[in-house]
Amino acid sequence: MAILSTASASAPAARGSAKQPKLSFMAAQALAKQKSFEKKSKNYGLPMQDLAIFTSQLAALISAGLPLVASLEALQEQTQNPVFRVIIRDVRLDISAGSSFSSALKRFPRSFPNLLISMVEAGEASGALAEILGKVASYFEANVKLSKKVKSAMTYPTAVIGLAIILVNVLLIFVIPVFAEMFADFGGKLPAPTQMLIDLSDFLKSYFIFIAAAGFGLWKLWVRFTRTPNGRRFRDKLVHRAPIFGPLNHKITLSRFCRTYATLMRSGVPILRTLEIVASASGRTQVEDACSDISKHISQGGQVSEVLAANPYFPPMMKHMVKAGETTGNVDGMMNKIADFFDTDVDATVTALTSLIEPILICFLGVVIGGIVMAMFLPIFNMANVVGSGF
Repeated sequence: MAILSTASASAPAARGSAKQPKLSFMAAQALAKQKSFEKKSKNYGLPMQDLAIFTSQLAALISAGLPLVASLEALQEQTQNPVFRVIIRDVRLDISAGSSFSSALKRFPRSFPNLLISMVEAGEASGALAEILGKVASYFEANVKLSKKVKSAMTYPTAVIGLAIILVNVLLIFVIPVFAEMFADFGGKLPAPTQMLIDLSDFLKSYFIFIAAAGFGLWKLWVRFTRTPNGRRFRDKLVHRAPIFGPLNHKITLSRFCRTYATLMRSGVPILRTLEIVASASGRTQVEDACSDISKHISQGGQVSEVLAANPYFPPMMKHMVKAGETTGNVDGMMNKIADFFDTDVDATVTALTSLIEPILICFLGVVIGGIVMAMFLPIFNMANVVGSGF
Protein backbone atom coordinates (compact mmCIF):
# COMPACT_ATOMS: atom_id res chain seq x y z
CA MET A 1 0.00 0.00 0.00
CA ALA A 2 2.85 2.32 0.82
CA ILE A 3 4.39 1.65 -2.54
CA LEU A 4 1.09 2.29 -4.30
CA SER A 5 0.45 5.47 -2.36
CA THR A 6 3.95 6.73 -3.11
CA ALA A 7 3.55 5.97 -6.81
CA SER A 8 0.12 7.57 -6.91
CA ALA A 9 1.44 10.66 -5.12
CA SER A 10 4.37 10.98 -7.48
CA ALA A 11 2.18 10.64 -10.61
CA PRO A 12 0.39 14.01 -10.22
CA ALA A 13 3.70 15.63 -9.41
CA ALA A 14 5.14 14.19 -12.61
CA ARG A 15 2.13 15.44 -14.59
CA GLY A 16 2.46 18.85 -12.94
CA SER A 17 6.14 19.01 -13.81
CA ALA A 18 5.26 18.09 -17.41
CA LYS A 19 2.74 20.93 -17.61
CA GLN A 20 5.04 23.51 -16.05
CA PRO A 21 7.68 23.52 -18.86
CA LYS A 22 4.85 23.79 -21.40
CA LEU A 23 3.38 26.80 -19.63
CA SER A 24 6.78 28.43 -19.22
CA PHE A 25 7.51 27.87 -22.92
CA MET A 26 4.23 29.57 -23.88
CA ALA A 27 4.98 32.44 -21.50
CA ALA A 28 8.46 32.81 -22.98
CA GLN A 29 7.01 32.82 -26.50
CA ALA A 30 4.47 35.49 -25.54
CA LEU A 31 7.25 37.56 -23.95
CA ALA A 32 9.39 37.24 -27.07
CA LYS A 33 6.47 38.42 -29.23
CA GLN A 34 5.86 41.37 -26.92
CA LYS A 35 9.53 42.37 -27.10
CA SER A 36 9.37 42.14 -30.87
CA PHE A 37 6.31 44.41 -30.95
CA GLU A 38 8.03 46.91 -28.65
CA LYS A 39 11.10 46.94 -30.90
CA LYS A 40 8.98 47.53 -34.00
CA SER A 41 7.04 50.34 -32.31
CA LYS A 42 10.11 52.64 -32.31
CA ASN A 43 10.15 52.94 -36.11
CA TYR A 44 6.63 51.81 -37.00
CA GLY A 45 4.95 53.64 -39.87
CA LEU A 46 1.28 53.83 -38.94
CA PRO A 47 -1.13 53.52 -41.91
CA MET A 48 -3.21 56.62 -42.61
CA GLN A 49 -6.46 54.70 -42.18
CA ASP A 50 -5.48 53.53 -38.66
CA LEU A 51 -4.44 57.08 -37.81
CA ALA A 52 -7.79 58.45 -39.01
CA ILE A 53 -9.73 55.91 -36.89
CA PHE A 54 -7.54 56.60 -33.84
CA THR A 55 -7.96 60.40 -33.96
CA SER A 56 -11.68 60.15 -34.69
CA GLN A 57 -12.33 57.79 -31.78
CA LEU A 58 -10.10 59.76 -29.42
CA ALA A 59 -11.93 62.99 -30.29
CA ALA A 60 -15.30 61.28 -29.64
CA LEU A 61 -14.18 59.89 -26.26
CA ILE A 62 -12.76 63.22 -25.05
CA SER A 63 -15.87 65.07 -26.27
CA ALA A 64 -17.96 62.64 -24.19
CA GLY A 65 -16.13 63.82 -21.06
CA LEU A 66 -13.67 60.94 -20.64
CA PRO A 67 -10.18 61.94 -19.43
CA LEU A 68 -7.32 61.65 -21.93
CA VAL A 69 -5.56 58.79 -20.09
CA ALA A 70 -8.80 56.80 -19.79
CA SER A 71 -9.58 57.43 -23.47
CA LEU A 72 -6.15 56.13 -24.51
CA GLU A 73 -6.60 53.09 -22.27
CA ALA A 74 -9.92 52.30 -23.96
CA LEU A 75 -8.35 52.63 -27.42
CA GLN A 76 -5.40 50.48 -26.36
CA GLU A 77 -7.73 47.66 -25.32
CA GLN A 78 -9.81 47.69 -28.49
CA THR A 79 -7.12 48.11 -31.17
CA GLN A 80 -6.32 44.95 -33.15
CA ASN A 81 -2.83 46.03 -34.23
CA PRO A 82 -0.38 44.70 -31.57
CA VAL A 83 2.37 47.20 -32.48
CA PHE A 84 -0.04 50.13 -32.35
CA ARG A 85 -1.29 48.81 -29.00
CA VAL A 86 2.27 49.11 -27.64
CA ILE A 87 2.54 52.67 -29.00
CA ILE A 88 -0.75 53.75 -27.37
CA ARG A 89 0.35 52.14 -24.10
CA ASP A 90 3.67 54.03 -24.09
CA VAL A 91 1.92 57.33 -24.91
CA ARG A 92 -0.55 56.73 -22.08
CA LEU A 93 2.23 55.91 -19.59
CA ASP A 94 4.16 59.06 -20.57
CA ILE A 95 1.07 61.21 -19.98
CA SER A 96 0.45 59.48 -16.65
CA ALA A 97 4.06 60.28 -15.69
CA GLY A 98 3.47 64.00 -16.29
CA SER A 99 4.34 64.54 -19.98
CA SER A 100 2.05 66.47 -22.30
CA PHE A 101 0.15 64.64 -25.04
CA SER A 102 2.19 66.30 -27.81
CA SER A 103 5.50 65.42 -26.10
CA ALA A 104 4.40 61.79 -25.77
CA LEU A 105 3.49 61.67 -29.48
CA LYS A 106 6.91 63.07 -30.45
CA ARG A 107 8.52 59.86 -29.21
CA PHE A 108 7.02 58.11 -32.26
CA PRO A 109 7.76 60.36 -35.27
CA ARG A 110 7.15 57.56 -37.80
CA SER A 111 3.69 56.82 -36.41
CA PHE A 112 2.40 60.34 -35.73
CA PRO A 113 3.09 63.00 -38.41
CA ASN A 114 4.17 66.57 -37.65
CA LEU A 115 0.72 67.79 -38.64
CA LEU A 116 -0.95 65.83 -35.82
CA ILE A 117 1.68 66.81 -33.24
CA SER A 118 1.46 70.52 -34.10
CA MET A 119 -2.33 70.49 -33.98
CA VAL A 120 -2.29 68.67 -30.63
CA GLU A 121 0.07 71.38 -29.34
CA ALA A 122 -2.39 74.01 -30.55
CA GLY A 123 -5.27 72.13 -28.92
CA GLU A 124 -3.43 71.88 -25.61
CA ALA A 125 -2.67 75.61 -25.68
CA SER A 126 -6.26 76.60 -26.55
CA GLY A 127 -8.02 74.00 -24.39
CA ALA A 128 -9.98 72.70 -27.40
CA LEU A 129 -8.19 69.39 -27.90
CA ALA A 130 -11.32 67.39 -28.77
CA GLU A 131 -12.41 69.90 -31.42
CA ILE A 132 -8.97 70.02 -33.02
CA LEU A 133 -8.65 66.22 -32.98
CA GLY A 134 -11.98 66.10 -34.81
CA LYS A 135 -10.55 68.40 -37.50
CA VAL A 136 -7.45 66.23 -37.80
CA ALA A 137 -9.63 63.13 -38.12
CA SER A 138 -11.64 64.78 -40.91
CA TYR A 139 -8.41 65.70 -42.68
CA PHE A 140 -7.03 62.15 -42.43
CA GLU A 141 -10.36 60.66 -43.55
CA ALA A 142 -10.42 62.94 -46.62
CA ASN A 143 -6.88 61.84 -47.50
CA VAL A 144 -7.75 58.15 -47.05
CA LYS A 145 -10.86 58.55 -49.22
CA LEU A 146 -8.87 60.24 -51.98
CA SER A 147 -6.08 57.65 -51.86
CA LYS A 148 -8.58 54.79 -52.03
CA LYS A 149 -10.25 56.24 -55.12
CA VAL A 150 -6.93 56.64 -56.94
CA LYS A 151 -5.70 53.17 -55.88
CA SER A 152 -8.94 51.50 -56.92
CA ALA A 153 -8.69 53.17 -60.32
CA MET A 154 -5.07 52.02 -60.73
CA THR A 155 -5.58 48.44 -59.49
CA TYR A 156 -7.32 47.15 -62.61
CA PRO A 157 -4.85 48.46 -65.23
CA THR A 158 -1.87 47.48 -63.10
CA ALA A 159 -3.18 43.92 -62.69
CA VAL A 160 -4.02 43.58 -66.40
CA ILE A 161 -0.67 44.96 -67.58
CA GLY A 162 1.21 42.72 -65.11
CA LEU A 163 -0.75 39.68 -66.30
CA ALA A 164 -0.10 40.61 -69.93
CA ILE A 165 3.66 40.87 -69.31
CA ILE A 166 3.71 37.45 -67.62
CA LEU A 167 1.61 35.88 -70.39
CA VAL A 168 3.76 37.30 -73.19
CA ASN A 169 6.94 36.10 -71.48
CA VAL A 170 5.47 32.61 -71.04
CA LEU A 171 4.54 32.53 -74.73
CA LEU A 172 7.97 33.75 -75.85
CA ILE A 173 10.04 31.50 -73.58
CA PHE A 174 8.02 28.26 -73.46
CA VAL A 175 5.44 28.12 -76.29
CA ILE A 176 7.15 29.70 -79.29
CA PRO A 177 10.26 27.42 -79.14
CA VAL A 178 7.91 24.44 -79.70
CA PHE A 179 6.60 26.07 -82.88
CA ALA A 180 10.16 27.00 -83.88
CA GLU A 181 11.26 23.35 -83.74
CA MET A 182 8.25 22.34 -85.83
CA PHE A 183 8.96 25.05 -88.42
CA ALA A 184 12.64 24.06 -88.54
CA ASP A 185 11.60 20.62 -89.87
CA PHE A 186 9.98 22.31 -92.87
CA GLY A 187 13.37 23.56 -94.02
CA GLY A 188 11.87 26.59 -95.74
CA LYS A 189 12.17 30.34 -95.24
CA LEU A 190 9.75 31.66 -92.64
CA PRO A 191 7.77 34.91 -92.97
CA ALA A 192 9.52 37.97 -91.52
CA PRO A 193 7.12 38.46 -88.52
CA THR A 194 7.49 34.78 -87.55
CA GLN A 195 11.29 34.87 -87.84
CA MET A 196 11.49 38.08 -85.78
CA LEU A 197 9.34 36.51 -83.07
CA ILE A 198 11.46 33.34 -82.99
CA ASP A 199 14.65 35.44 -82.76
CA LEU A 200 13.17 37.42 -79.88
CA SER A 201 12.18 34.16 -78.18
CA ASP A 202 15.72 32.77 -78.55
CA PHE A 203 17.17 35.98 -77.15
CA LEU A 204 14.88 35.99 -74.11
CA LYS A 205 15.43 32.28 -73.50
CA SER A 206 19.22 32.72 -73.54
CA TYR A 207 19.50 35.99 -71.62
CA PHE A 208 16.37 36.11 -69.43
CA ILE A 209 18.33 35.89 -66.15
CA PHE A 210 20.70 38.67 -67.25
CA ILE A 211 17.79 40.86 -68.39
CA ALA A 212 15.96 40.33 -65.08
CA ALA A 213 19.15 41.09 -63.10
CA ALA A 214 19.80 44.22 -65.18
CA GLY A 215 16.21 45.38 -64.67
CA PHE A 216 16.43 44.83 -60.93
CA GLY A 217 19.78 46.67 -60.78
CA LEU A 218 18.41 49.64 -62.74
CA TRP A 219 15.40 49.78 -60.40
CA LYS A 220 17.66 49.83 -57.32
CA LEU A 221 19.79 52.58 -58.88
CA TRP A 222 16.65 54.60 -59.67
CA VAL A 223 15.38 54.25 -56.09
CA ARG A 224 18.77 55.32 -54.72
CA PHE A 225 18.92 58.26 -57.16
CA THR A 226 15.42 59.49 -56.24
CA ARG A 227 16.44 59.63 -52.57
CA THR A 228 18.95 62.38 -53.37
CA PRO A 229 17.77 66.04 -53.65
CA ASN A 230 18.52 66.23 -57.39
CA GLY A 231 16.92 62.84 -57.95
CA ARG A 232 13.71 63.91 -56.17
CA ARG A 233 13.51 67.04 -58.33
CA PHE A 234 14.04 65.03 -61.51
CA ARG A 235 11.39 62.47 -60.48
CA ASP A 236 8.84 65.15 -59.56
CA LYS A 237 9.37 66.94 -62.89
CA LEU A 238 8.97 63.64 -64.71
CA VAL A 239 5.74 62.83 -62.86
CA HIS A 240 4.39 66.35 -63.45
CA ARG A 241 4.99 66.09 -67.22
CA ALA A 242 3.51 62.59 -67.58
CA PRO A 243 0.78 62.63 -70.27
CA ILE A 244 -2.22 61.20 -68.39
CA PHE A 245 -1.26 60.74 -64.75
CA GLY A 246 0.74 63.98 -64.49
CA PRO A 247 -2.32 66.30 -64.37
CA LEU A 248 -4.07 63.90 -61.96
CA ASN A 249 -1.09 63.87 -59.61
CA HIS A 250 -0.88 67.68 -59.87
CA LYS A 251 -4.51 68.07 -58.74
CA ILE A 252 -4.02 65.64 -55.84
CA THR A 253 -0.92 67.55 -54.69
CA LEU A 254 -2.73 70.92 -54.85
CA SER A 255 -5.71 69.49 -52.95
CA ARG A 256 -3.43 68.16 -50.21
CA PHE A 257 -1.59 71.51 -50.03
CA CYS A 258 -4.82 73.49 -49.60
CA ARG A 259 -6.44 71.03 -47.18
CA THR A 260 -3.37 70.83 -44.93
CA TYR A 261 -2.89 74.61 -44.94
CA ALA A 262 -6.56 75.27 -44.10
CA THR A 263 -6.69 72.63 -41.33
CA LEU A 264 -3.56 73.91 -39.60
CA MET A 265 -4.47 77.60 -39.86
CA ARG A 266 -8.01 76.97 -38.60
CA SER A 267 -6.58 75.12 -35.59
CA GLY A 268 -4.41 78.07 -34.56
CA VAL A 269 -0.99 76.79 -35.69
CA PRO A 270 1.39 79.72 -36.49
CA ILE A 271 1.70 80.37 -40.23
CA LEU A 272 5.46 79.73 -40.47
CA ARG A 273 5.05 76.40 -38.69
CA THR A 274 2.05 75.69 -40.94
CA LEU A 275 4.14 76.22 -44.07
CA GLU A 276 6.87 73.98 -42.69
CA ILE A 277 4.39 71.14 -42.08
CA VAL A 278 2.65 71.66 -45.44
CA ALA A 279 6.02 71.36 -47.20
CA SER A 280 6.92 68.09 -45.44
CA ALA A 281 3.42 66.62 -45.93
CA SER A 282 3.28 67.37 -49.66
CA GLY A 283 6.08 65.00 -50.74
CA ARG A 284 6.72 67.22 -53.80
CA THR A 285 9.73 69.46 -54.33
CA GLN A 286 7.60 72.05 -56.18
CA VAL A 287 5.44 72.58 -53.07
CA GLU A 288 8.49 72.56 -50.78
CA ASP A 289 10.11 75.33 -52.85
CA ALA A 290 6.85 77.31 -52.90
CA CYS A 291 6.44 77.02 -49.10
CA SER A 292 10.02 78.20 -48.59
CA ASP A 293 9.37 81.23 -50.83
CA ILE A 294 6.08 81.98 -49.04
CA SER A 295 7.81 81.83 -45.63
CA LYS A 296 10.48 84.31 -46.74
CA HIS A 297 7.88 86.59 -48.34
CA ILE A 298 5.61 86.59 -45.27
CA SER A 299 8.59 87.32 -43.00
CA GLN A 300 9.16 90.45 -45.10
CA GLY A 301 5.51 91.52 -44.79
CA GLY A 302 4.14 90.02 -48.02
CA GLN A 303 1.11 87.84 -48.71
CA VAL A 304 0.64 84.24 -49.83
CA SER A 305 -1.19 85.16 -53.05
CA GLU A 306 1.77 87.22 -54.28
CA VAL A 307 4.06 84.18 -54.23
CA LEU A 308 1.42 81.90 -55.77
CA ALA A 309 0.89 84.43 -58.59
CA ALA A 310 4.60 84.24 -59.50
CA ASN A 311 4.78 80.42 -59.37
CA PRO A 312 3.58 78.58 -62.52
CA TYR A 313 2.92 75.37 -60.53
CA PHE A 314 -0.26 76.92 -59.06
CA PRO A 315 -3.20 77.58 -61.45
CA PRO A 316 -4.62 81.11 -61.89
CA MET A 317 -7.95 80.15 -60.26
CA MET A 318 -6.16 79.22 -57.04
CA LYS A 319 -4.20 82.48 -56.99
CA HIS A 320 -7.35 84.61 -57.37
CA MET A 321 -9.30 82.67 -54.73
CA VAL A 322 -6.45 82.96 -52.19
CA LYS A 323 -6.23 86.70 -52.89
CA ALA A 324 -9.99 87.02 -52.31
CA GLY A 325 -9.59 85.11 -49.04
CA GLU A 326 -6.83 87.47 -47.91
CA THR A 327 -9.06 90.45 -48.71
CA THR A 328 -11.95 89.08 -46.64
CA GLY A 329 -9.73 87.62 -43.90
CA ASN A 330 -10.87 84.07 -44.62
CA VAL A 331 -7.85 82.38 -46.22
CA ASP A 332 -8.40 79.03 -44.50
CA GLY A 333 -12.04 78.90 -45.62
CA MET A 334 -11.03 79.72 -49.18
CA MET A 335 -8.30 77.06 -49.10
CA ASN A 336 -10.90 74.49 -48.02
CA LYS A 337 -13.10 75.47 -50.96
CA ILE A 338 -10.16 75.11 -53.35
CA ALA A 339 -9.40 71.66 -51.88
CA ASP A 340 -13.05 70.63 -52.36
CA PHE A 341 -12.91 71.85 -55.97
CA PHE A 342 -9.77 69.82 -56.71
CA ASP A 343 -11.22 66.74 -54.96
CA THR A 344 -14.30 66.94 -57.20
CA ASP A 345 -12.06 67.37 -60.22
CA VAL A 346 -9.97 64.35 -59.18
CA ASP A 347 -13.15 62.27 -58.78
CA ALA A 348 -14.27 63.19 -62.29
CA THR A 349 -10.81 62.49 -63.74
CA VAL A 350 -10.54 59.10 -62.01
CA THR A 351 -14.03 58.11 -63.20
CA ALA A 352 -13.19 59.12 -66.77
CA LEU A 353 -9.85 57.28 -66.65
CA THR A 354 -11.49 54.13 -65.28
CA SER A 355 -14.04 54.05 -68.08
CA LEU A 356 -11.39 54.89 -70.72
CA ILE A 357 -8.61 52.57 -69.57
CA GLU A 358 -10.66 49.36 -69.88
CA PRO A 359 -11.25 49.51 -73.68
CA ILE A 360 -7.69 50.75 -74.24
CA LEU A 361 -6.28 47.78 -72.34
CA ILE A 362 -8.53 45.34 -74.19
CA CYS A 363 -7.35 46.76 -77.54
CA PHE A 364 -3.72 46.66 -76.37
CA LEU A 365 -3.96 43.02 -75.25
CA GLY A 366 -5.78 42.10 -78.44
CA VAL A 367 -3.06 43.65 -80.61
CA VAL A 368 -0.16 42.09 -78.62
CA ILE A 369 -1.56 38.58 -78.11
CA GLY A 370 -3.27 38.55 -81.50
CA GLY A 371 -0.05 39.70 -83.17
CA ILE A 372 1.91 36.85 -81.57
CA VAL A 373 -0.71 34.27 -82.55
CA MET A 374 -0.90 35.56 -86.13
CA ALA A 375 2.89 35.59 -86.48
CA MET A 376 3.10 31.95 -85.34
CA PHE A 377 0.26 30.78 -87.62
CA LEU A 378 1.46 32.61 -90.74
CA PRO A 379 3.72 29.69 -91.80
CA ILE A 380 0.79 27.28 -91.36
CA PHE A 381 -1.48 29.48 -93.49
CA ASN A 382 1.30 29.66 -96.08
CA MET A 383 2.29 26.00 -95.73
CA ALA A 384 2.69 25.31 -99.43
CA ASN A 385 5.24 28.10 -99.99
CA VAL A 386 7.20 27.30 -96.83
CA VAL A 387 7.50 23.58 -97.51
CA GLY A 388 7.98 24.09 -101.25
CA SER A 389 10.89 26.48 -100.78
CA GLY A 390 12.75 23.80 -98.84
CA PHE A 391 12.98 21.44 -101.87
